[in-house]
Amino acid sequence: MDPIQNPYSPGAGAPPPALVGRGPILEEARILLGRVKQRRPEKSMLLTGLRGVGKTVLLNEIERLATADGYRTIAIEAYEDKPLGPLIAQHLRKLLYDLDRIAGAGEKVKRGLAVLRSFVGALKVTVDDVAIGLDIEPEKGSADSGDLEIDLPNLFVAIAEAAEDRGTAVAVLIDEIQYFNPKSLGALIMSMHRVQQRQLPFVLLGAGLPILPGLAGEAKSYAERLFSFPDVGALSEEDAARALAEPAQAAGVEFESKALSEIFRLTEGYPYFLQEWGYQVWNMAEASPFTLDIVQQATELVIPRLDKNFFRVRFDRLTPSEKNFLRAMAELGAGPLRTGDIADTLGIKITSLGPVRARLIKKGMIFSPAHGEMAFTVPLFDEFMRRAVPDLNR
Repeated sequence: MDPIQNPYSPGAGAPPPALVGRGPILEEARILLGRVKQRRPEKSMLLTGLRGVGKTVLLNEIERLATADGYRTIAIEAYEDKPLGPLIAQHLRKLLYDLDRIAGAGEKVKRGLAVLRSFVGALKVTVDDVAIGLDIEPEKGSADSGDLEIDLPNLFVAIAEAAEDRGTAVAVLIDEIQYFNPKSLGALIMSMHRVQQRQLPFVLLGAGLPILPGLAGEAKSYAERLFSFPDVGALSEEDAARALAEPAQAAGVEFESKALSEIFRLTEGYPYFLQEWGYQVWNMAEASPFTLDIVQQATELVIPRLDKNFFRVRFDRLTPSEKNFLRAMAELGAGPLRTGDIADTLGIKITSLGPVRARLIKKGMIFSPAHGEMAFTVPLFDEFMRRAVPDLNR
């Protein structure tokens, strides 16, 4: 098959050729956006799920829905050790200038810029380019305390009021939100609490690993009353087949049913892996239909490709003790796994696991689905660990 015409897209956040199995989540987002725009109370949304399930793709699709509904949007990706204040300030500056270009009275927008100027001035770190263009006097006493949990709510309210004055709404979309430290996450939650109390046209839509609900609850106990946490999981066998077959059919190509079943068995329905197998099967096949034999041949290419490009980048960030912890988990299977069983496999006391476990959670490699249990955040990582580290160091 012509590789230039290959419809599959195995990339981080790359939209799949057929977005299937996500209708309920997108409908929930559509209702949320509609209600907030009409000043009706509704919880903001934080998507959760393992790596490779398509959270970023969904967040991008929700941004498209918001834009089509007249929202002004900003999209941010959080990452380790980057403070929330400097990260968001640059985006909010652009948003306020966009609002300022809308025809009509602009006192609320000018106030928003003044509050943003106060906020930037109170940041304790250097913010490249944030102050450029903010040639406006700061509003003294607003968002200038230097305490993010005090200043960010004031800033969000000022921006939401500016949007309301201009007859529009604001959607802030944040990916990898679990990387924010407790102080930043708490400030974000407090800000949305203030906005929702006033029923202003401002909504937060985020995505993160399965640890996110727990982190939000620890940051602020009332987080569950402000946010819904839709779980983005693997696709069913039927939806996985559609994700592969529909793009092929659009190009006049068919999959044999046994080929689709084998890909589902290998991928367990995780969208990123489906795209990898579809991509290699397309390039390897000479003609339609795509057979079980072609899938088996493609698998010999996909596994090393995943090991190098998907798994290895995470593995290489780990210390020897962290790798050994994950190898012990892999020895026990895909999980969820009892913490006591991991300790027994390593031949150490369960109390000795704490520091390594905490580091792995912070790095986004594992999470606790229930008390006393651990699981990988990356699907099929147990299989990779057994390939990468054949022998467990007990």
